[in-house]
Amino acid sequence: MNPVDYSSFRRKLNDWYADQGRDLPWRRNFEPYQIWISEIMLQQTTVVAVIPYFERFLGRFPTVADLAAADESEVLRLWEGLGYYSRARNLHRAAKVIVEQYSGLFPTELDTLQSLPGVGRYTAGAIASFAFDQRAPIVEANTLRLYSRLIGYAGDPRSRDGQERLWAFAEDILPRKGAGRLNQALMELGATVCSPREPDCESCPVHAHCQAFRDGTQATIPLPKPKTVITEMTEVSIAVRTGSKYLLRKRTSNERWAGLWDFVRFEIEHAAAAIDTAFIVGAVQDRTGLSVIIGPQIAEFKHGVTRYRITLKCFVADRVQGRLKANEEWQWVQPEKFDEYPLSVTARQFAERLKQFPLVDHATSKTGKMKKSRLEH
Repeated sequence: MNPVDYSSFRRKLNDWYADQGRDLPWRRNFEPYQIWISEIMLQQTTVVAVIPYFERFLGRFPTVADLAAADESEVLRLWEGLGYYSRARNLHRAAKVIVEQYSGLFPTELDTLQSLPGVGRYTAGAIASFAFDQRAPIVEANTLRLYSRLIGYAGDPRSRDGQERLWAFAEDILPRKGAGRLNQALMELGATVCSPREPDCESCPVHAHCQAFRDGTQATIPLPKPKTVITEMTEVSIAVRTGSKYLLRKRTSNERWAGLWDFVRFEIEHAAAAIDTAFIVGAVQDRTGLSVIIGPQIAEFKHGVTRYRITLKCFVADRVQGRLKANEEWQWVQPEKFDEYPLSVTARQFAERLKQFPLVDHATSKTGKMKKSRLEH
């Protein structure tokens, strides 16, 4: 795009945004705290999914001071289901920094914003431009695609050269005043019109300024990410029971879903028609220190995590003897108390099944005694 066209481009885009921009809850004021929460939630997550989480989160933590004062487990519980839980932990840590180092006032400088846990160049730019109308460029998934098409960049937009060119363009097109509004309009255009497949170019208010539209290359720009190789995995989750309570374990900082609670869970080497119960008993004892009797499999879930597709087989078990290992954080929890703990999506699904599961002691009942070395499912 020729720089002399920037003024016409901005005018057309702002007019379109005034008429077509969606009414989203985080666009109803320019409070930096709310903008920050929304931008972190929107990473890797759709607008439709984020809206109810955003409203619940702000209902419980209306200010950065409220968030800083909260227990991490409550923050994670409200985040449950959004995934990428490091975002929630970083929000909590950053809130503490803002309260302790900046008296609860959001920093306005880009460098200072980027020093906060979990705040990168894009998020800092969004806060600075939306809340403080600073001339701060932003490049995220939607604008990366939009900018690549506008300038006709056919290379890899995620490469060093691609990033330099896109960030430079993102800065060049910003006006001296009203940068925040233009940035929001750019993101809205990328999200609703300049879609990854079959962009609605005829409805685009700035298609006359788009190099890819003129060249007919919008279907091949931007260059797509390399396809991720998916690895199949099988895991088992064991709800160990004593009396009417089940054992929950808090996942450690070096594990997936750190800070969340889960049932005893581990990987098995292959998916089989029959599960080796002797292996499961040994693995549970190795992990927990408890000797158990394995009961039935009551659920099976499939889900994806980054490059893994996981089949999770869920069993109940009864504690026979032993003491819990001291190097872990454990809780014996009644099913009606599960809602008080932040759980992963599959752990929550398992917990809901357990609420309906009859209290049969598999360690003593005839139906519960494991006389076979393998359990058919």
